[in-house]
Amino acid sequence: MDEITALDKQVARSDFWDDVEGAQEVLKRRARLQVPLDRWQKLHGQVQDALALFDLAMEEDDAEVLQEVETEAQKLTAEVAHFELESMLCGEMDDANAILNIHPGAGGTESQDWAEMLMRMYMRWADTHGYTYEVLDLQPGEEAGIKSATLRMIGLYAYGYLKAETGVHRLVRISPFDAAKRRHTSFAALLVSPEIDDSIKVDIDESRLRVDTYRSSGAGGQHVNVTDSAIRLTYEVDDKTKIVVQCQNERSQHKNRASALSVLRSRLYALEQQRRRERMAELQGEKKDIAWGHQIRSYTLAPYQLVKDHRTGMEVGNVEAVFEGALEPFMKEYLLTQRT
Repeated sequence: MDEITALDKQVARSDFWDDVEGAQEVLKRRARLQVPLDRWQKLHGQVQDALALFDLAMEEDDAEVLQEVETEAQKLTAEVAHFELESMLCGEMDDANAILNIHPGAGGTESQDWAEMLMRMYMRWADTHGYTYEVLDLQPGEEAGIKSATLRMIGLYAYGYLKAETGVHRLVRISPFDAAKRRHTSFAALLVSPEIDDSIKVDIDESRLRVDTYRSSGAGGQHVNVTDSAIRLTYEVDDKTKIVVQCQNERSQHKNRASALSVLRSRLYALEQQRRRERMAELQGEKKDIAWGHQIRSYTLAPYQLVKDHRTGMEVGNVEAVFEGALEPFMKEYLLTQRT
């Protein structure tokens, strides 16, 4: 409330629009703060209404109304829990859209199939949580699965939630590709970065950027593969680090280039944030690995069924539900750990 009041005072100043870019940032910040405030006030009003209805039902000894209150209380409990989770999303870019990059580990078809399973899991998470997504790039595997995929998750707090998923995901199962029905272990890496808008400055040195064009291919690419519309950007961050971004979802080479540049800016921002965390960890004497590539979670389908997050210790036995997008327990525990 105090910050909103301060921002309102800025908006009321006669010279507020003298700096148009600064004014737009103030209004954007004001809008971001107003959303959770409105939700809190709405929830508070609903709770007060439910309490009043409960008191009335008790006075009248009305079992039907009491049942109605109980149903409403269960609904409000879930909404408050969700609101509490969102209150932890206070990072600089938590309210942004998210860019997901999925890559299989070594292991050929096994890992490529696992990478596709992960991609579907995050699509199902989006479908069941009010988010939309776009597939910016998809490289299918030769026999099954995918060689790589880039998705844009669209919606408020998409990055705030999905940043908990960055890392290596491990699958243990009886392989559907092994005639001997042996158990296999597969790995796939997920990198989540926030989509950067024009208000965040990310410098791209054109002398370090290589642009290649090629024909789109694979599922969904048949209608665009008559011309070299797909774009591959290779950016040399330094002597040891390169970032490669591909985009082929649009018919237009210009649109694919714009999307690829957006993803590149997102990756560069995430890389800088990662390096800052690493420097801070060194200063604080932390010994744990905070790089994005370390194993964070295991999904075991045989000889038993269990999903375990190795960072927080959270375990879920209903693997099928997790694959259908029920990732809240892992996200919540991760956010609680970060807040602590």
